[in-house]
Amino acid sequence: MRDVPTFRTGEATVFASHDQGTDAMPEVVLGAVNGPVGTAFATLMGQTEGHTRLFAIRACNQQVKPATLMVPKVTMEHSAYINLFFGVVQSAIADAVLDCVIEGVIPRAWASEICIIVNVWLDPECAAQESPDKKDLYRTNYEATKLAIRRALNDEPSIEELIANRHQVHHEMYDPVTGESKW
Repeated sequence: MRDVPTFRTGEATVFASHDQGTDAMPEVVLGAVNGPVGTAFATLMGQTEGHTRLFAIRACNQQVKPATLMVPKVTMEHSAYINLFFGVVQSAIADAVLDCVIEGVIPRAWASEICIIVNVWLDPECAAQESPDKKDLYRTNYEATKLAIRRALNDEPSIEELIANRHQVHHEMYDPVTGESKW
């Protein structure tokens, strides 16, 4: 069995089915509970106004393992945003973490040995919609969280890949050649 990782990071972006603000862009850090990630996890348990951190739970009294802490990237200001974050998004992330264990991406033996911190993007415009597509919001957060965890544990992208595509891949929000956004 592989050794429990000390510190791994991963990220992923999964876009909405239709231009509806349900894109997911989690950033994940995971590692041993008795290492730097465990220390960060415990430290993040304190609350700051508008940035409530919470455990990923599958249902009341069903905290997912490995213990996973969700940290919002955007200030939560409205009940619609809070309801989506504490409902659909929390459910998607918890299911993704548990499915990573079920599928062997995270070894079952690590379930109590590592913890995960997920920085979560939920577009405020999604919460402002009268009827946001909750199924798509679930799908994007579920898929992106699984992919980010897989990438963290597989150290992806590799430094070789990053070097090879240095001048072919540009950030979607800014192209250094043209100075323009691709969106």
